[in-house]
Amino acid sequence: KETISILSQYGGKAQILNGGTDLIVGIRDKIIQPEYVVDIKAIPQLNKITYSEQDGLHIGATVTLNEISDSKVVQRNYPILAEACKTVGSYQVRNRATLVGNICNASPAADTAPPLLVLEAKVNIIGPTGEKIVPINEFFTGVKKNILKKGEIVTSVIVPSLRDEWTGVYLKQGRRKDVDLATVGVAVVCIRDEIRIALGAVAPTPIRAFKTEELLKGKTIDESLLEKAGKSALTEVSPISDVRSSQEYREEIIKVLVKRAILQAKGGHIL
Repeated sequence: KETISILSQYGGKAQILNGGTDLIVGIRDKIIQPEYVVDIKAIPQLNKITYSEQDGLHIGATVTLNEISDSKVVQRNYPILAEACKTVGSYQVRNRATLVGNICNASPAADTAPPLLVLEAKVNIIGPTGEKIVPINEFFTGVKKNILKKGEIVTSVIVPSLRDEWTGVYLKQGRRKDVDLATVGVAVVCIRDEIRIALGAVAPTPIRAFKTEELLKGKTIDESLLEKAGKSALTEVSPISDVRSSQEYREEIIKVLVKRAILQAKGGHIL
């Protein structure tokens, strides 16, 4: 309540300090210059990972990426999320950076976003008007933008329990194997005859490839269908050229990673 009150009072003059991996860099580079910094790391309710079959996985706002990837509960029930957390930055960064911070930063290339999208996670938000739970695919609104309003904070990420047997994989292409931001990121989850696909770094926000999912639903996966899936995914995104990659390279990598991720999630061989 105190945090929400401060944020409501000072609005854009205040910034939340959680892991600080983005905030401190932004202040150093004079991209942002808040008059007030609100440190939430000492709020005990926000530093918890809980899981039950009925309620799913709840990850508090101050839980670090290393705490998530090291969690036996996450490794056992959501291995795709544990693996994705390991791909964010360096080990030292992951000791500070948080899952909630990663999604609130709303970078199109956020490594944790595609896995959360295919897991159909939800975001728990508390603000001056109360509490609300929002699907992750409604949380991102643009490059570095999300739906949070004045005085609102994300207190946790909720990942529903997947009761059916499932498999999933997150693949990332970057200029370097580790540490670097994704040039393209693809997450795939397979549940029975359903295949969910999400992509990062190829549009203003991380996105679900719903059209491609529909194309694959209930069908036997073969080389021809994989080719169609790669091409279909390309029609759902809008890759650009930037300092990390050209548009043309991203377009090729999208097709390759979509096919590869589907095959791996289905237990096939790497293309």
